[in-house]
Amino acid sequence: MSRSAATVEDSSVSPKKADLISARLGNAIRVLRHDKGMTLTALAEQTGLSVGLLSQVERGLSEPSVKAIHLIATALGVSIGWFFREEGPVEPAADGITVRRGHRKTLDYGGGIVDELLSPSLDGQLELLLCRLAPGASVGSEAYTHIGEEAGYVMAGSLELTVDGVTHLLNTGDSFGFASVRPHKYRNISTQETVVIWAITPPSY
Repeated sequence: MSRSAATVEDSSVSPKKADLISARLGNAIRVLRHDKGMTLTALAEQTGLSVGLLSQVERGLSEPSVKAIHLIATALGVSIGWFFREEGPVEPAADGITVRRGHRKTLDYGGGIVDELLSPSLDGQLELLLCRLAPGASVGSEAYTHIGEEAGYVMAGSLELTVDGVTHLLNTGDSFGFASVRPHKYRNISTQETVVIWAITPPSY
C-alpha cells in the first residue's frame, strides 16, 4: 500500500485480478531494471526499500504501496504510468487535444483504486486524472511525497485526505489542493464508490 498499490477492505475485489496485476507490475519492474543494468541491491539503495521486498515485488509475491511505486519509478527514471502501459486500451487522440470517453489510458492498481488519464498526453506540465476508489480503498497507511502540486474535486462519494498528519473529510462537491512535497495519503471510508477529478503538475503518472 504486503499491500497493493492500493488496499481495499471491500470483499468484491477479485484476488485473482489483484494477483495478475501484481505479476504484471513485478515483471515490468524487473525487465526495466535489467534494461537499465541495475542490480536489486542498487535499486534498494536508491529507493530505501529492502532487497527482499523488491525481490518479492518483482516476482509478484508482494503488492507495493503507491509510495513504493513512486520510489521505484523515480529510481528507474520513468513515471508510474510506464509500468501500466499495457493497460492502455486504445490509440491516442488524433488531434493530440481531446480524449474521447472509452479511449482513456487506465491504471488499475488492483486494490480498489483505478486512475483514468483524462489528459491527451503526458508531454505537458499538467496531468488530469479521473480517480475511482472502491469502498474501503486506500493508498496505504504510510503517507508519501513527490515533486509538484496537486488539486482535486470530489465528484461523488467521500474522500478522507490526510496532509501533514491532518485529516480532512471531503464530500461530494468539495475540493482540495496542496504541494505534493507535503506527506499525504487518502482513502475512501464510505460504503459507496468515490470519484475524484485529480490534477497533478508536473505529471507523475
